[in-house]
Amino acid sequence: MATVPAFTSTDDVVHYINGATTRGASTRKQPIFNPATGETARALLLGEIADVDAAVASARAAFPAWRDTPPIRRARVMLKFLQLMNRHRDELASIITAEHGKVFSDAQGEVSRGIDVIEFACGIPQLLKGDYTEQVSTGMDNWTTRQPLGVVAGITPFNFPCMVPCWMFPVAIAAGNAFILKPSERDPSAALFMAGLLKQAGLPDGIFGVVQGDRVVVDALLAHRQVAAVSFVGSTPVANYIYETGAKHGKRVQALGGAKNHMVVMPDADIEQAVDALIGAGYGSAGERCMAISVALLVGDVADKVVPLLAERAKQLKIGNGMQPNAEMGPIVTRQALERVEEFIASGVDEGAKLIVDGRGYKVPGHEEGFFTGGTLFDHVTPDMRIYKEEIFGPVLACVRVKNFTEAVDLINEHEFGNGVACYTRDGHIAREFGRRIEVGMVGINVPIPVPMAWHGFGGWKRSLFGDVHAYGEEGVRFYTKQKSIMQRWPESTEKGAEFAMPTAK
Repeated sequence: MATVPAFTSTDDVVHYINGATTRGASTRKQPIFNPATGETARALLLGEIADVDAAVASARAAFPAWRDTPPIRRARVMLKFLQLMNRHRDELASIITAEHGKVFSDAQGEVSRGIDVIEFACGIPQLLKGDYTEQVSTGMDNWTTRQPLGVVAGITPFNFPCMVPCWMFPVAIAAGNAFILKPSERDPSAALFMAGLLKQAGLPDGIFGVVQGDRVVVDALLAHRQVAAVSFVGSTPVANYIYETGAKHGKRVQALGGAKNHMVVMPDADIEQAVDALIGAGYGSAGERCMAISVALLVGDVADKVVPLLAERAKQLKIGNGMQPNAEMGPIVTRQALERVEEFIASGVDEGAKLIVDGRGYKVPGHEEGFFTGGTLFDHVTPDMRIYKEEIFGPVLACVRVKNFTEAVDLINEHEFGNGVACYTRDGHIAREFGRRIEVGMVGINVPIPVPMAWHGFGGWKRSLFGDVHAYGEEGVRFYTKQKSIMQRWPESTEKGAEFAMPTAK
């Protein structure tokens, strides 16, 4: 890591349209901060409707030739992109740390999980195979095929500026679509870096575009009649808006929303292992993960063993600039986000939760203006409190004491979110029942952050997902393609005369 330089570019962050960077029609700018120092690092050009129109026009022009490119040749472009991503993994991770703030090792892990999906997309010829039935009726055959949608778009969040876009565009592009990415305004440089690697890999101009911006760009993508589908990851209110608006405009929509992930600790669990899991999953990436554990459901008397250990560990977290080798937790992404997190902590105190460790006001020597907060731990949290009900998106862990396993399951199932969940136990029956009964999309048994691998697909239940299919994996292939059924027969096998009845197998 010592050989990896920090990302220090001061250039404006621009758009990428038709295979080249461009300032487009943008006249508005907003700052991009270095969260560790609190300083403005560079400026972002905010796109206008004309920039979306230009990106879509370029994509539409490039799409027919790419659609007609054999899947194996599209896969070879993905394979070259995969090689380039592996070669530049650390450079990309340093960009993420500079703009997001997460520690460098965590950024490396993010890039690796994105690479997993690219590798999966390299197998697209196998994934696009259809079904075939010979002699479905006398002299007639029937088969199905999957074809690309056309121009599709992705709107992605700040917390994973590499991994979440990689959930989308490698599968979409390998399947034969053209893709337009609208990255987060807070850490947009990773998107441009990957655009450059796709160009080096031989992807035709226009097939991948990046339009920077705010709601102006989002609404333009949702309304554009030539954008066939939109993928989104972000908060539940915005996911709901994306889903409703996209559907109103006749688009296929996949919108992943917020989370309030619980971890159940049973009395028979390995306590040390459970505490390690809660510390890593609760405070890793400063809690800015949609799969972070933010609620510990402590069953029976296990709370009296777990809470003191959590308090000790939370106080010992190594917090600092993410490029420091020993840092375990970096800053919050923006000052506004920091203020929101600390307002939640104040509400927890006001509502009567017991504040065991208070992370507010944390200062890192040499980075006094950075957006830092320490790890915060609450005990005796109840389900009527805001810190239990709402997504905080910060390093705040709420401990809820429950009497038994059934009470824990009922609390989880009653929550509006159903993204991820975990249960720590040594009891095989409890583990089986938890997996069967829990109403959550991604479940971990002695696994704190059960993010599925690239070939399985990612997605929650309830108000954590708006749409019918999960992200990446075979679910992603289905989302970015449409099925066509073809029935065929030839004149030599056709009886003469008009048929007025509904066709049936003969």
